[in-house]
Amino acid sequence: MKVFYSRVSSNDGSQNPERQLQKLKGFDYVFTDYCSGSIPLFERPKGSQIKKMLNDVTLNHLEIHSIDRLGRTTLDVLGIWEDLTKRGISVVCRNPNIRNIDDNGRVDKFSELMMSILSTMSSFERNLIRERQMEGIKIRKEKGLYSGRRIGTTDTAQRLLEKERSKTILKYLDKQYSYDEISKIVPCSRTTITKVKKAQELMAIS
Repeated sequence: MKVFYSRVSSNDGSQNPERQLQKLKGFDYVFTDYCSGSIPLFERPKGSQIKKMLNDVTLNHLEIHSIDRLGRTTLDVLGIWEDLTKRGISVVCRNPNIRNIDDNGRVDKFSELMMSILSTMSSFERNLIRERQMEGIKIRKEKGLYSGRRIGTTDTAQRLLEKERSKTILKYLDKQYSYDEISKIVPCSRTTITKVKKAQELMAIS
């Protein structure tokens, strides 16, 4: 199946998808989601149909107007791009003009470079955030305002499961998503997913 996917932020007329919907001959499906980009791709109404095609192994070509249609954050975009590439599904982005697989079925080198740059920028951004957090802690320590985590205080299973991220993880686990897929969508580490799953099991037997 050859699919063109677009997304606009609202359906109240303030945004018009026509700018994205150009040159659409030859597509089996043209999907448009009217929702916030903060919603993960596969949780959107039309995005969930793309996920079903992936599960049914019927999707072989996905085309988008711009790279940010795949997700709000760089991590979201990179995760989906990498996943589709591993599945051998052709992804074509019109703005910027990049594709994951060339006409010979090989990974497109230019696009690979572009995604590598995006990945480096994402890593730099995460490191910058960590540095700012550490600087903030250092300043608070110097002022005597930071004491760190109190000894003996850990999240109970119930508290962990009450967190929004934990609820999202459990939702994907219920849908039979793999740990790798969940870690890219949420995003979070596999260790976090394991903790949430164990907390759920603990609450079930308590």
